[in-house]
Amino acid sequence: MWKIAVGFALFAGLALFILSKGGDIDMSGEKHGGDATHTEAPAAAAPASAAAPAAPAASEAK
Repeated sequence: MWKIAVGFALFAGLALFILSKGGDIDMSGEKHGGDATHTEAPAAAAPASAAAPAAPAASEAK
């Protein structure tokens, strides 16, 4: 019986250590309304080539 208690304590300690090293971990569950940070992707995204013009090559700049 004592082995189960020691195993649980070791496992809980390991879990707390991993969670503390994980950074910003949100354990508060599902969010709704203003607290939700999930955003949908835009339906019609512009291609990357049209969004940013290409920079001139270094040999053309001279």
